[in-house]
Amino acid sequence: MNQRIIPAVMAASSLIAAELPVKRVVLYKHGVGYFERSGDLANGESARLDFKSSEMNDVLKSLSVVETGGGKISGLRYDSSTPLERRLGEYSFQVGSQSPLSLFLDQFKGARIEMESGGQKSAGSIVSGRSVAATEQQPQRDLLVVLTDANELKTIDLASVTALKLADPVLQRQLREYLGALAGARTREQRSVYIDSTDAKSRKVAASYLIPTPIWKSSYRLIFRNTPQPLLEGWAIIDNTTNDDWTNISLSLVSGKPISFQSRLYDPRFIERPFAELPDEQAAAPVLYAGSLAPAAAPAPQQLAMSKSARATGGRPAAVAEFATAEPLQDRVSNIAVQTEGRELGELFEYAFGQPVTVKRNQSAMLPFLQQTIDARKLLIYSDRSSQNPRTAAELSNNTGKTLDGGPITVFDANAYAGEALVETVKTGDKRLISYGIDLGTRVTTNIESGNQRYLEYKATRGSLIAKTGIEETTTYTIRNIDNRAKTLIIEHPLRPEYKLLNQKPAEVTATMQRFSIALKPASAETFVVKEDYLHNEYISINSMTPDAISAIVLNRQLSASAKQQLERIAAQKRQIAEADRTIRGAEQRIQSLSTDQDRLRQNISSLNSISGQQEVVQRYARDLAAREQQIVTLRDQAAEQRTKKSALESELNAMLEKLEF
Repeated sequence: MNQRIIPAVMAASSLIAAELPVKRVVLYKHGVGYFERSGDLANGESARLDFKSSEMNDVLKSLSVVETGGGKISGLRYDSSTPLERRLGEYSFQVGSQSPLSLFLDQFKGARIEMESGGQKSAGSIVSGRSVAATEQQPQRDLLVVLTDANELKTIDLASVTALKLADPVLQRQLREYLGALAGARTREQRSVYIDSTDAKSRKVAASYLIPTPIWKSSYRLIFRNTPQPLLEGWAIIDNTTNDDWTNISLSLVSGKPISFQSRLYDPRFIERPFAELPDEQAAAPVLYAGSLAPAAAPAPQQLAMSKSARATGGRPAAVAEFATAEPLQDRVSNIAVQTEGRELGELFEYAFGQPVTVKRNQSAMLPFLQQTIDARKLLIYSDRSSQNPRTAAELSNNTGKTLDGGPITVFDANAYAGEALVETVKTGDKRLISYGIDLGTRVTTNIESGNQRYLEYKATRGSLIAKTGIEETTTYTIRNIDNRAKTLIIEHPLRPEYKLLNQKPAEVTATMQRFSIALKPASAETFVVKEDYLHNEYISINSMTPDAISAIVLNRQLSASAKQQLERIAAQKRQIAEADRTIRGAEQRIQSLSTDQDRLRQNISSLNSISGQQEVVQRYARDLAAREQQIVTLRDQAAEQRTKKSALESELNAMLEKLEF
């Protein structure tokens, strides 16, 4: 087939392709949405799906097509996207940013050019082009050297040229294509996918796919009323950022975050291949690979069952919510129609709207998906020690039978705005604390005191002493309830792994906090004391300890008799080593002093030898010098003996430390 006919056929088929309207949308919390489109196609008609270029990677990863009516899907076609840099790189010229015309034409050396200047037409072949920088006498000039038809080399100032044309039609077409590619890269955003079929009869086609979408957001209203249970309203905020209107679609919202990722499938990938030459010119023989013995089994469809709790409506809780109201007030409840059905999807939870939903493109909507009573009790929470006032709060127990997606909660109490809170996703049967205000009628002060360090246990191994110590820390919370009504206060006390509770048992423990519940009487003051033992290990090198320090440890009652005996032997050994060391230092100091005296005597002898009549004094100095020398020899022998003794004692000490174990 002539290659020029193929684009025409493709264009003709795209003109008669029918769009499939959106019928169903499922929005998730991880950045993608599931879409279903379906529609009836006439005889020989193809279906067309339009997307943004940024959506094509997910479309190609997830698109599934079903056709009913006897035909088969013969293929999918879509607008390809070659990177602009690669498309422009195929041309022998480049259009630079703010490049002078002379340098642009210099890329067409040898090409024939037709020009008009001052009403005169001329033609020739391009030899070169250059740009001459501006000077004080003249501005910048663009010059073009042309070989005319008369075989003359002529330099033309392009400023005088009013019209210019590349005579070669191939170059003209290439330049138009180059500029068209630049324009298309700026303006072309829509990409189309075409679904072709082997059936020429009318038929129905359905397509499903995933594309990037904004996550759906949830917000709640918690309304405390003159009833045992408050009312919880849930609103879903959705955004239609697609190119299609959602008209009377089936909408579902899924709470949870399945794994999703992006993969570059739409942009063509080009791999740099190395050049390789065979040592001979013989063609390589093809390689035959054995086929698989059995095809991979297709995964079974996931069975989705509606939970019994999701079908439950109404019913009173086992525990009545705690609350207080000054006087009966008329309840004000939003007049909304909630028509959603909840069901569990494995680890996910789906809210399916029972009525059709319409959201135009580039518009958003807020839809009610929940209006149920919920178990809740009012209380106070004290967590921030930098503030003296606890927070007004509520404990929500999810008895709705549905997963409550995380989001902001606006609280109304006594038909008035009470504050706002944030809540994480709460599975059915779970509970959460929320705080929505500051209780100025309650004040809490905190005082922390630490006791003395206590040695609880000693262990020793190979020269190291491990002392387990404890420091008792007492935190006293002083609470004053100014209001003339009873309250429940939850104190969140830090959970620290190295601290052990001594006198309290928390009502709840989180990853970072211990929660204690305290009942406050009206207009009263309370104190709540939390005692903890800070336990830690102290590592000590026995070799670096003094004998007195070791003896102090021996007095500890926590040590066994064997441990005391071993440490006493080590302390005695270290005392002997210290005594030998003192002897060595004393001998060395005495030797230094005698050596100084010898230097003085030698100077005196040297001075007196030159004076007559001083022989008797010189002899006396000589005898003193000899006596000191004998003392030095004796001291050196004593120091050497003590060094030998010290070395032996240290070897024995090392052996004791190596065997130390208790």
